[in-house]
Amino acid sequence: MNTFVITGGNSGVGLQSAHELIDAGNRVIILGRDKQKGENAMASFGVARNRAIFLSVDLATHDGVKDAARQINEITDKIDGLLHSAGIFDPRDIRTKDGLPLFFALAYLSRYHLTQLLLPKLLKADHPRVIMMVGTVSKVPKFDIKKFQSFEKFNFWTMTLPIVGACMYYADYLAKTQPKIFTGCTTPGVARTDIFKNAPWYFRACVAVARPFLNSVELAARNPVQALLKGKGTSAYMWNKPGNFQRKFAIEVNKEDQKALIDMSHKLTGA
Repeated sequence: MNTFVITGGNSGVGLQSAHELIDAGNRVIILGRDKQKGENAMASFGVARNRAIFLSVDLATHDGVKDAARQINEITDKIDGLLHSAGIFDPRDIRTKDGLPLFFALAYLSRYHLTQLLLPKLLKADHPRVIMMVGTVSKVPKFDIKKFQSFEKFNFWTMTLPIVGACMYYADYLAKTQPKIFTGCTTPGVARTDIFKNAPWYFRACVAVARPFLNSVELAARNPVQALLKGKGTSAYMWNKPGNFQRKFAIEVNKEDQKALIDMSHKLTGA
């Protein structure tokens, strides 16, 4: 039986992905901060809940990521796949106890940190895979590493694309440094979840009007699940069309910016 770890697996697209992986005969370890959502998620698995474990963790902090890795390492001997679906849509400049912008910490840094800490267990699997859910892009976003490191005045709207780019840069780094691991990024598009609950009122109003036209969680989960079960290749890939697993492009990055990003990530986390 294969074991998959899913961050943000207690709701939304992460939970749908967990359901599909369980239905395929696998075991899942889902991570989330909200215990009630975790209990509801476990109940939703019905008779298959014996193949699911919920861990209540805070991935927004360095200590929280370390605690998550410790608990996962105690539970399983190997990890066949890691899906990073935890995220937040909140333009406010909220800081973690580490002094970092919450959006940056969840949408990029925790993904780097947790993956690095779980590498030994990933490498014990026959075909390990690491998939990150990101915003929709048609190419790798460019970013100025100097501005990327400037956290004094964090602007959510201008940093969204660079953080997507950071995930793609890390995916390429992982593919090159750990060739046994297949890695990539995929977008859910705009799906019918509660991720926009902290967005400005006018943004929430627009989402409410457009809700009938948004992607279902089933459609949004299709590519990440397929990537976890079938992804293969020596390059990192980006799937940028929800529900279309054939539509992807190889991730190619600027090596100097990539080195600067990885050096910064290591300095911040120690991993």
